Amino acid sequence: MTAPELVAEPAPVVAPRRGVPGFRLFSMTAGMQRVTLIAGLVLIAGFLFVAVFAPLLAPYGLAQTAENGVSFGQYQPPSAQHWFGTTVAQEDVFSRVLYGARTALWVIVVSLVLSLFVGVPLGLVSGYVGRWVDRVLVTVMDALYAFPTLLLAIVVSIVVSGGESSGFGGVLSAAVAITTIFVPQYFRVVRNATVAVKQEPYVDAARVTGASTARILFRHILANVTQSLPVIVTLNGAEAILTLAGLGFLGFGIESTQAAEWGFDLNKSLAAVSNGIWWTAVFPGTAIVLVVLGMTLVGESLNEVLNPLLRTRRTAAPVAVGSDVVIGATGETEMPVLGDGSDAETEPDAEPAALKEDSRRLEGDHA
Repeated sequence: MTAPELVAEPAPVVAPRRGVPGFRLFSMTAGMQRVTLIAGLVLIAGFLFVAVFAPLLAPYGLAQTAENGVSFGQYQPPSAQHWFGTTVAQEDVFSRVLYGARTALWVIVVSLVLSLFVGVPLGLVSGYVGRWVDRVLVTVMDALYAFPTLLLAIVVSIVVSGGESSGFGGVLSAAVAITTIFVPQYFRVVRNATVAVKQEPYVDAARVTGASTARILFRHILANVTQSLPVIVTLNGAEAILTLAGLGFLGFGIESTQAAEWGFDLNKSLAAVSNGIWWTAVFPGTAIVLVVLGMTLVGESLNEVLNPLLRTRRTAAPVAVGSDVVIGATGETEMPVLGDGSDAETEPDAEPAALKEDSRRLEGDHA
C-alpha cells in the first residue's frame, strides 16, 4: 500500500502594500539632508497656507486705506491695529504681504504649467524626430536661453500686457514672461534624455509592433525622461518668485490696486528707508527670502536623492536579509554581515583569527 501523496497548496498571492506617496523618497534622506528637506517643506507649506487662505487671514483688503471712515495714516509703525505698519498709500502692510503670497502662487502655478506643456512636448519631438526639426528647435531654444532672463521677461511682459496692468492681465503677462524663460530649460533636459533612450530595446520593440509616433513618445519615452523634472520644477518655482519680484520692482508688474505684489511694494518703500521707515521694506523682502529659501532647500534635497551621482549613503542601520547579505532601506546592497551580526568592514581580522584558531586546534590533535 503506497503512502498518499501530499499535494502542496499554492501560497496565496499577497498584493504589495502601497506606502504613503513620497514617504519612500523621504526615507532615502538622512542627517542634514533630511533636516533641509523638512525645513523647506515647512516653509512651502506655510506659503501655500497663507496664499490659499489670504482673504480669511488678512484683517483688511489689499488696497484698503480706511476703516469706519477713519484713514490708516501714512507710515504708521507696527502696532496692535497694524501688525506690520502701513505704507505711503495708507495701506496695511500685513494684509498686502498675505495677498502677495496669493499673487505669487498664481504666477508660479501658471508659469510652471505652461512651461511643462510647451517645453516637454517640444523636447520629445526634437530628440526623437531629429533632422531639420531638431536643428530648428535647438537653434530657437539656444537663442532664448542666451538672452538675459530679466530683460526677456520685461519685453514679453510688455508685449503680452499691451501696457495695461489689470489683476488677471498682470498675472497672465508675468506668467507668460516667466514661461518664456523656463521653456528652454525643460526643452534641453527632455531633448537630451530622449536622444539617449530612443535607441533602447523597448522603444525599438514598440516601433516594430507598429505603434504610432505619438504613442511611442508619450507612452514609452515620456516616463523615462522626466525623472529630473521634479527638481527643476521646484528650483524654477524659486526663480519665478525672484523674476516676478524683479518685474514688480522695475515697474513692469501688477498695479497695486489690482493685486498685491512684493516686488512692487519694495519699490515703493525705497524712498522711506533712508528716513528710518523700515517696515515697508523688511516684511515684503522677508517674505520673498523665506519662499525662495524653502523651494531651494526642497529642490537641492530632491536633487541629492534623485541624482545617482549626488546620492549619499544612509547612516541608519540597514536591515539584514539572511546571514550574509544586507539590503539598505534604499534597496541597494550594502556590506556583508558576519555570523555574529557585525559588519565585515568593521572587523577585518575576524576571518584570519578564526583560521588561526582552527590551525592551532589541528596542531593539538596531531600532537
